[in-house]
Amino acid sequence: MLTKRIIVCMDVKKGRIVKGVHFVNLRDAGDPVKNASIYSRAGADEIVFLDITASIEKRRTIFEIVKKTAEKVFIPLTVGGGIRKLEDIRELLKSGADKVSINTAAIERPELVQEASERFGSQCIVAAIDARQKKLDSPIKSGNDQKWEVYSYGGRKATGLDAVKWAKKVEKLGAGNMKHLYDALTRGKASAVLVASIFHYGKYSVPQVKRYLKNKGIAIRLV
Repeated sequence: MLTKRIIVCMDVKKGRIVKGVHFVNLRDAGDPVKNASIYSRAGADEIVFLDITASIEKRRTIFEIVKKTAEKVFIPLTVGGGIRKLEDIRELLKSGADKVSINTAAIERPELVQEASERFGSQCIVAAIDARQKKLDSPIKSGNDQKWEVYSYGGRKATGLDAVKWAKKVEKLGAGNMKHLYDALTRGKASAVLVASIFHYGKYSVPQVKRYLKNKGIAIRLV
């Protein structure tokens, strides 16, 4: 049976939690530190902060928020967005993050995943994958299968990479964890996916999900 863990994933923009669809039409959803504390007290197993505009704005990620959160929250904390080099990873880990999530930088220079896992350990390197399902008439399709394409820069830029093949590649490069964001790769490719189900932000509380999981052998995320 798979380990049952509740991972709360929060998108952050300009120091605030935001909620939208495919990273657009964003609305304010509160303070990251406060919300992380609430989820932790409610029984979440891990907190994830994703600075969704750091890469597109070519700036560093939310180090100060990470430090404040680490002072109040004592469950694993994963942080992503704007990670471009080993020094960024080192500074995030020093700031209190337990894991660092890499997406755009890994796509542009896959060697970063291997270098990071060798330097800091694969257990703290997360390969984040934004994926959208391609239409049947897409050139990326194979046979009758619908393919999933990887996107970079906060879901804004199509890369042409097949998501399942990319997931397998970053795993070989040393990523110890993989997180698939707004479109989960759940149709026909479950063996390549670590997250089996998604409970959308605000729809279920952590206690409700825990009650559900008592009879279900799945891992989930709150997004």
